[in-house]
Amino acid sequence: MQIYLFDGTTEGLLTAVFEWFERKPGKISLQTKDKHQPDAFYDVMFIHNDSQKASRVWKGLVQKLSKDWIRRLHCCCLAENEETWIALFQFCCNLFTTPAAIQYNYGDPNVLLLSQTAKKVEREKHRMEAFIRFQETADGIYYCGIDPDFNVIPLLQRHFQNRYADQQWIIYDLKRKYGIFYNKQDVQEIQLDLKMGLRSSILPATQQSAQESLYSLLWQDYFKSTNIPARKNTALHIRHVPKRYWKYLTEKQ
Repeated sequence: MQIYLFDGTTEGLLTAVFEWFERKPGKISLQTKDKHQPDAFYDVMFIHNDSQKASRVWKGLVQKLSKDWIRRLHCCCLAENEETWIALFQFCCNLFTTPAAIQYNYGDPNVLLLSQTAKKVEREKHRMEAFIRFQETADGIYYCGIDPDFNVIPLLQRHFQNRYADQQWIIYDLKRKYGIFYNKQDVQEIQLDLKMGLRSSILPATQQSAQESLYSLLWQDYFKSTNIPARKNTALHIRHVPKRYWKYLTEKQ
């Protein structure tokens, strides 16, 4: 069996699909470079990203799939999971070789896995939209550091650009070391020097604006004043706001 080794990106995956159809090697094993373990009994083919080949495969997917399924594929690519990459590869190959509409066959383990994974990514995206709390920096830019389970930064852009169109803000993925910056006109992908102290979702006091601590205190006081201790239901609260998101919430500090 031949191993297809790619870089774990969407372009790399689509290029691998193109190469498989061009070479028709039969059954192969798809692996990402960071998870690959050398094996003397397998022939390894390194997939070099090719934007033209990837674009041709993507256009074919768009022609064959509905917008809902294109969205699911996009979400699955953001899951950054080895099992999901394999399912995506097999799904794409089967889609082009089978005349039937396999995307509706939920008895197919690949279709089922992709559908479930897309739901998980969408859920993480919605939770980030709900739980992100910005802090104003000394430069007047609103900042929030996150470390989501999936790479949901690309899915957050439209929501926050529409909601905070009159402010400059940064949403930074601390785990993947990149983020997006909105300058009141457009959104740009950025990378920050984390040596400056932006290592958590909470800004260091030295980098906060003069009034940020006051705003945080006011919000915490408001939260306490509206709370009704007699109606406290911790189990229900955790179900709606899992503990791993509390680090983003000002009222939990």
